[in-house]
Amino acid sequence: MHPVTPLRRAWAPIAAVAGWAVHDLDQTQRRLTGLTTGTLLTGLAVLLPAAALYGFMSWWFTRFAVTGTELCIRTGLVFRRTAHIRLERIQAIDVTQPLLARVVGVAKLRLDVIGTDKKDELAFLSAGEARALRAELLARAAGFAPETAHEVGEAPSRELLRVPPGVLAVSLLLTGGTWGTLAAALVVPPVLWLFTHSAWTVLAAAVPLLGAAGASSVGRFVGEYDWTVGESPDGLRLDHGLLDRAHETVPPGRVQTVRIVQPLLWRRRDWVRVELDVAGSSNSVLVPVAPREAAGAIVARVLPGVTVPPRAALSRPPRRAARCVPVWWRGYGLAVSDAVFAARSGLLRRSLALVPHAKVQSVRLTQGPWQRRCRVADVHVDTGANNTVTARLRDAGEAADLLRAQAERSRTGRRDARPDRWMV
Repeated sequence: MHPVTPLRRAWAPIAAVAGWAVHDLDQTQRRLTGLTTGTLLTGLAVLLPAAALYGFMSWWFTRFAVTGTELCIRTGLVFRRTAHIRLERIQAIDVTQPLLARVVGVAKLRLDVIGTDKKDELAFLSAGEARALRAELLARAAGFAPETAHEVGEAPSRELLRVPPGVLAVSLLLTGGTWGTLAAALVVPPVLWLFTHSAWTVLAAAVPLLGAAGASSVGRFVGEYDWTVGESPDGLRLDHGLLDRAHETVPPGRVQTVRIVQPLLWRRRDWVRVELDVAGSSNSVLVPVAPREAAGAIVARVLPGVTVPPRAALSRPPRRAARCVPVWWRGYGLAVSDAVFAARSGLLRRSLALVPHAKVQSVRLTQGPWQRRCRVADVHVDTGANNTVTARLRDAGEAADLLRAQAERSRTGRRDARPDRWMV
């Protein structure tokens, strides 16, 4: 790893001491007041070198190697851990640069691997070495010979979409969640003070609410700043971030579901947000905000052969469904084409979920007692990302036919699907 890596781990002993101190503030304060200045300086003289030694040793015992078939990562100072990651199971490799890492010119690689929830990572490498290693690993995963993989280099990328900072800022201001958390942060603490007159209670409620308000507004703006979508042979590339810069890849063939979300206040501008469910990856946002037409073009890239059905193509549930869900039943809709199962939900915040037939793992029909009385049923489509898309309140006969037809479409779709490989 890069020589600055020890600084990444040296804080762990200091954090342990700080956590012990915060656990009982009263006792810590009493003990600190009883210590002399010399004792405190002696403690710091012991703690800081110990932290530096821990960081150095953890860096010294961290090694990685790329063999013909796998990436090996060995870590651990007392308890050793060796990860053997087979190259053909790598689905995505993201290059991320936190703010301080950008200052010193280093980056870390985060690997999405089939069958694992936690990402393995290599931190830190020089920025150039990280990009070169990423390109070599992807080339080997695509089937290039080991002796030529390092010569392939990073695949070229063509920009498809860039989100202007002004558009991003306006979209966040027009999001109801931003104002809802902010209003809660301004209203709840004074109300608690009136009833409890306890400063600790007010702080315990105010701090999480202010943090949520900041995360839903400023935090999202900083994280989604300069969002760029590019197309390359190894998938769609996402670059974004104002302080911490991230370079992510949407793996080809691993996208299970695409959701097109439109909050109420975005409708006049016809803006939408595109979200993803990707098997073996934590990437969840494809486009933070974009015009519907531009977003549809991006969806066609990530799901080849799939077009976003227009509003007119979505059929509503029968009118008797209003006896099950008054008013809100109008927000549900369904459209099934030769390539995709599309279900809409939400009346104020619309969400249209698209599931390619080849990604459907199971289909279920559910019908509660009141639904049986109203002769409607729900059809659930389960995907490989452990998520479910539901067509709600369909006519009972239509739901039964849809269940049988969808099972056949899924079998046909899996048979004709392209392989989930890089650069194919």
